[in-house]
This record gives sequence, C-alpha cells and structure tokens, in this order.
Amino acid sequence: MKDLKAAYKTIETDHFAPKMEISFINGDCRQTFHYEKVTWNIGGEEMGLRYGENPGQQAALYKLVNGNLVLGEVEMLQAGRYLASVPELLQSGKHPGKTNVTDTDNALNILRYLMDKPCAVIVKHNNPCGVATGSTLAEAYFRANKADRLAAFGGAIALNRECDMETAKLIVENYAEVVVAPDFKEGVMDLFATKKNLRVFRIKNMSRLTEYVAKHVIDFKSLIDGGIVAQTSFSANARKSTDLIPAYCNRKITDKATGEVSFKEYRIQRLPTEKEYEDLIFGWLVEAGVTSNSVLYVKDGATVGIGTGEQDRVGVAEIARDKAYTKHADWISWTKYQKPFNDLRLVFGEKDGAMKQAEIMEETRSVNGGLRGCAMVSDAFFPFRDGAEVGIREGITSIVQPGGAIRDWDVIDCCNDAGIAMVFTGQRSFRH
Repeated sequence: MKDLKAAYKTIETDHFAPKMEISFINGDCRQTFHYEKVTWNIGGEEMGLRYGENPGQQAALYKLVNGNLVLGEVEMLQAGRYLASVPELLQSGKHPGKTNVTDTDNALNILRYLMDKPCAVIVKHNNPCGVATGSTLAEAYFRANKADRLAAFGGAIALNRECDMETAKLIVENYAEVVVAPDFKEGVMDLFATKKNLRVFRIKNMSRLTEYVAKHVIDFKSLIDGGIVAQTSFSANARKSTDLIPAYCNRKITDKATGEVSFKEYRIQRLPTEKEYEDLIFGWLVEAGVTSNSVLYVKDGATVGIGTGEQDRVGVAEIARDKAYTKHADWISWTKYQKPFNDLRLVFGEKDGAMKQAEIMEETRSVNGGLRGCAMVSDAFFPFRDGAEVGIREGITSIVQPGGAIRDWDVIDCCNDAGIAMVFTGQRSFRH
C-alpha cells in the first residue's frame, strides 16, 4: 500500500538553473532582469525549496541581483534590495517549501504598511487569518491569534519588532509553520527549538519595508499554455485619513415623460470619528493582502472577520460576518474550557456540551460576534446597498470602499439612513 504521508516528507529534487534572465525588448532597447537561485545551508548541504505548492512540483526561489525596468512614471524597486527572497534561515525544521515563502511574502506585503507600532500578521494559504497592532509585540500577536485561533494553526507569523520571550511563549502554545522577525532576544531560539518543525527566518533589515510602500515590482502570472501576464504590483494609495474621500456622487435622472436629464447630488451625512478613521485605514491596508472578492471587519486595530475569494459581494460580506461569529464563539470556549467550541459535545457529553454551546452562542449573539462598532472594508465598490446592509445589521459604524458604482447613491442613502460614516479610497484593491 502506498504511504501517502511519505509524500509530505520527501524533498523534490530541483533542476532549475542557478541563474535566470528576463528581458523586455523595445527596438534596440533591452532591459534585462538578472536573477540567482537562493539556497540555504541545511545540515551541511546547500538546499533550495523543499517543493512547490504540492509534493511532486519542483520549485526554485530566485533573487533579483541586477537590472531595472523603467515604465513611465512607475517607480520600481532596485535590484539587490532583498527581503522576502533572501531571509536568513535560523531554524529549518522541515526546510522551507514554496508556500512557506509565499505566505511569508504576503505577510510582509501587509506589514510594510503597518511599521509604526508593534504588529503581528498571521497568514494561511496566502491570506491573512489575523492581523493586529498592540502596545507591545506580545499584545499584537495575542490579538492577531485571537482573531482566528483555528486558522492560525499551521500559519506563517510575521512580526515587525524583535521577538521577545513573552511573544515567543504565546507562539509556542499553538502550532506554526513559520516565524519571521527582524531579530530574536536571548533565549527565544532555545524555546523555538522545542518545536522541531518550525521554520524561523530573520530579516535584519525589515525596517526597509517602509521603502516598499510606494514602489513596485513586476508581477508575473503564468497561463496554462505557458503565456505570461506581466503587471506592475499593487500599492495602496490611501494610507492616512486625509487620503480618504467622504462618499459622494451625482445621480443621473431622466424624466420619462420629457426625456429631460438632471443630476441629483448625494453626500454622506456623517464623517468618521478619529478612532473610526484609524480602523478604516488599518483595514484598507490589510485589504491589500487579501484575495478578492473580499470584505473585512476590523475594530481597534485588529481584524474581527475576514471573507476572501468569493464571487459576489453580498456573499463575502456574509462569510466575513459568519466567521466573526464562529471565531468569537470558539474563543469564548477556549478561554472558559480550553477546548474548541466544536469539541464541547465530545468532551462534556451530548447534553452538557450542547448546553455549553448554547450559552456561548447566546453570549456571542449578544455582542453580534464582536462586529458591533467595527469598520467594514470592501476591496471593490458595492454595486447595490445589500452588501453594506449585511454589516449595518450587525452594528458596524463605518465603511471604506473604492466608490465608483453606478448606484453609489443607493449605498450612500443606505448609510445615511443608518447613521453610518462612509469614505471612498478612489482605488480598487483586487488581488487574484
């Protein structure tokens, strides 16, 4: 019988060349990117990625060592500004695979906007499951893990401050695949060594992340026939409250009898408070690392519910809402009984377990799954009011979205009726 578990323990031999070049040619002008393959010394042997997205897929990680592309006014990152492509591997566990690198990269993609205070980003399957700031790094990690304790299992954790013992002790309470930080205080690596499969990366120059905010790289997407779509990478333009636009639009109205066209102006009646602005900006910057279609709920500098990858905006708003409820209930269960919510009937028996679950759900519903007072974040405009109404029914107080829908007026009316503040970014944030 085939040992299915063995596939995950194998190391796929990498036959990718040690160097790679990609050239953009326009007449006599040639602009070439020069890359070198990245390896780590693991057990005295130079090794690259363990395997690709799945066992059986070869994979290689390349760093950009030379070359730069000039595309109009778009400012590109210069070669040799290494971060995610050349992390220092302090502890290998099962040495890194492709998903470990890409999860870490997307954590840094979010973290680059949030370097002004201690912050933790936990990524799973290339989507954040918890992002939070705090007065200390330990508080930030605790809040990020609390946002979705279950999804954080086996995730990649990125920290923007030196990892101290208080934070490390919280991390080892759960199972993580990767921890990345600018450095680690004395004793932390000894503690992490007790987790034999944990990969630990150090990026000493993580403070350089702020330089990546407004600059771009070329993003390559391979198609099924080997074709490639090349685009400049996304950068969030709205990074402070003054970048946000109070929601407004002009509605075109045609008189059916005369055909005469007029325009009616719609404006949001309530602007966000200072605290709401902080959450709106925080949520919009987290949104840059979330797969579309997506809707987020955030409060007090932490994610509460994250809905990703759905085809319709109402559906993803509901998914984010439902996740907020289930994660809130699970956290209460874990705090009270040190058991997941879904295991209570198994642990305490059908009758007592069901009673405990009912009590927890009653407590969860009493605070709307933690959604009351949240900011609602959407990566694209709401085409109709129904998407916004999902959050409004749960007690959100503010919304940020790109704006630009034909029926912006209807969403503005919806928010005004509910006393909700809404601002536009003027920029969509799709990520596929």
